[in-house]
Amino acid sequence: MIIRHEEGLAILGTSILHQFSNAGHMRQGRLFAGFPDAACQNVQLAPRSAHLIQLNDGDLLRIDEMADNSGLAILAFSDDGSRQEQALGLALTGQLDQNLFDSLQLSAWMAQKGSALDRHETAVIYQHLPEPLIIKTASKLYLWVIHLHDIYQLVSAKSAEPIQIQHQPNLSHMQLPPPLGHIVDEFTVTRGTARAYRLRKNQYVQIIDVDGQQCSDFQAFSADGLDKGHEFFIDSTATRSMVRRAYPYPGLFDKFFDSQMRPLLKLVQDSCGRHDTFGLACTSRSYADRGFPGHLNCSDNISFALSPYGVAARSAWPAVNFFWNTWLDDHHQILTEEAYSRAGDYVVMQALDELICVSTACPDDLDPINGWNPTDIHVRIYDTHPSIFQAVAYRAKEDAPMQISKPSAFHTRLKALTEHFAPARDVWSAVSFPAHGTIGEYWACRQAATLQDMSGLRKFDIIGPDAEALLQLAISRDIAKLAQWRGTYALLCDHSGEVIDDGTLFRLEPHIFRWCCGAEESGRWLSGLAKEHQFQVRIHDLGGALPNLALQGPASRDILRKILFTQPSVPNLEQMKWFGVSVGRLHDREGAPFMLSRTGYTGELGYEIFCAESDALEIWDAIMAAGEEFGLLPMGSAALEIIRIEAGLASRAEFSAGADAFEAGLGFAVDLGKTDFIGKSALMRNKDAQRRKLVGLRFECDDVPAHGAPIYDGERQIGQITSATRSLLCETAIAMGRISMENANSGEEVEVGQLDGRMKRLTAKIVSLPFVDPQRQRARG
Repeated sequence: MIIRHEEGLAILGTSILHQFSNAGHMRQGRLFAGFPDAACQNVQLAPRSAHLIQLNDGDLLRIDEMADNSGLAILAFSDDGSRQEQALGLALTGQLDQNLFDSLQLSAWMAQKGSALDRHETAVIYQHLPEPLIIKTASKLYLWVIHLHDIYQLVSAKSAEPIQIQHQPNLSHMQLPPPLGHIVDEFTVTRGTARAYRLRKNQYVQIIDVDGQQCSDFQAFSADGLDKGHEFFIDSTATRSMVRRAYPYPGLFDKFFDSQMRPLLKLVQDSCGRHDTFGLACTSRSYADRGFPGHLNCSDNISFALSPYGVAARSAWPAVNFFWNTWLDDHHQILTEEAYSRAGDYVVMQALDELICVSTACPDDLDPINGWNPTDIHVRIYDTHPSIFQAVAYRAKEDAPMQISKPSAFHTRLKALTEHFAPARDVWSAVSFPAHGTIGEYWACRQAATLQDMSGLRKFDIIGPDAEALLQLAISRDIAKLAQWRGTYALLCDHSGEVIDDGTLFRLEPHIFRWCCGAEESGRWLSGLAKEHQFQVRIHDLGGALPNLALQGPASRDILRKILFTQPSVPNLEQMKWFGVSVGRLHDREGAPFMLSRTGYTGELGYEIFCAESDALEIWDAIMAAGEEFGLLPMGSAALEIIRIEAGLASRAEFSAGADAFEAGLGFAVDLGKTDFIGKSALMRNKDAQRRKLVGLRFECDDVPAHGAPIYDGERQIGQITSATRSLLCETAIAMGRISMENANSGEEVEVGQLDGRMKRLTAKIVSLPFVDPQRQRARG
């Protein structure tokens, strides 16, 4: 075995590291003759949209066949913005008609490259594709793919469907995500090796899994401590104590501390979400005990890499194990499986002191943790840069492209008031505001008014002559009875009656509806039904284009009176009843426009405001200014959770897998009298044979049970908790739970198990839902 040591880089011979052929990558115990599924990126290109794809040498792009009444345009650029269609063997065949697509993004991108989108711009134009178009690149290119469509034909065109695009990166070349800022240094840690490096205070380090499913151990030392002969490095116990969180599931902490409780690093971005924070790096002993003496291991590699800095060698190094998929089972045993990381996944941390760091590319080829095939890790070091913001990854579906969580359109105002945010799908949501705290926000919503950013909601427009027919088939309510400028709470159910998603449906025009819901699955389900039944309808995912606020509380109407202007052709504020909707402007007919609905998630009188991103801050400021005299406060998700449980309003915890709409407590939103809808037959069958019921539980203590805690009748489990909190109005703990019908009688006493369900019991009485205002008089007022 050869050991070579250069500038903190430890390279050990690979005689024991198993080699895999270039024919494919071992994933999930089988050989893929091509690209791993995780590497493929699937894009649905909606009509009139443009999408940018970065292609590298050897990448494949497949564009599926499309109908005659659509068009496809392709523009190719190099890094410097010069046109490169000829490099792909494509000919410029026509002029790009900017009336056939939304050209704003393309124009802005070209402006960044120092050019402009000319109204006579030439492009590769296809009027239709009778068979898939396959493009293979020989160099790095930026490809704009545009779905051309006349806006006036969208409603009537039966085939106004997205164009399906699949991007397969060439994994024989290093595929790296775009830089996040100015790179000070970068290097590759080849498989089975380790490398030590220095981080200056406030610099960022990005650790990238190049090919996916590759673990990388990490450790960091205080450079000042090493200069003084002390080895102060990331300490698991100190970190766990300082951040006040144990390790019950895979993940990272937001800061890492040394044994002196001094912060060394701050987590900034994480695109994977599954890591082992406190395990050991793999050791020589761990391999030898399994019959592989002398196998490469990360602990020895770390010791070799750190030796130039005077760090003493160890037989086993504690480490942060990036991309290592481990977890604790119900018996508190550590389990391991293939890494969740995909090609190009990364972690970004900021140095809070001058540090000496070490990163490995794990050599384990005996376990599934590296997908049975150890590969490389790439490291980038950045100077402080404003574009590197705090973010985590979000994927709408397993095979969807990664989206990094981004600030909402209101974030500038929220950031000035709090630093406590949590991801809500792909945007950051404020949890609480320290000026008044969760309790202060709660009472403001009950007694005055609150304003909350709810931009994480998903919104879909359903447009076309068959829009009502589609929704009648898909939605649990009778949509034929829904008048223009009215909304209704409704469910999407599958054929077994289980809830796919819930939301509020608004009718804006006879053939235009807006569905505001919780998940992207709504859009996929509706699109699939429209295609299956050949409906003339377009499902338009609004994405982040319609940020929204919830103005809730008894003073909400008084606040809106000061700022709302409506035209005579739409309902005004006084005419808007519960679940009414209208459109208005700030102050006068020239003010910022927004959609206004009398809805909310609090059970209080309240409204929701939907606006364009460009008007978001102006609308926030106007509402806050108008609400000052009424005691208006911003509210976060922590206070909302208390209020929605008191109001008996369901979250996804209430309609988990295996529970139909009735068992989820949502039977009030099911209209079995309508002709038909998906799931109706199953729900009719289950209604009279319902086995479980969602009930309220009022406890005799302030102990709040955990989600999933068992509910007992003596020694027999009869149900489980779905949501729980301490109610400020009831002044005790309350919960919603699903229990057997035989035990669901109001006033009956049950017990909720704590400490493994046996050693401690919380006594509760079953009560009807909601806990507060059972007739919804507050919201109707």
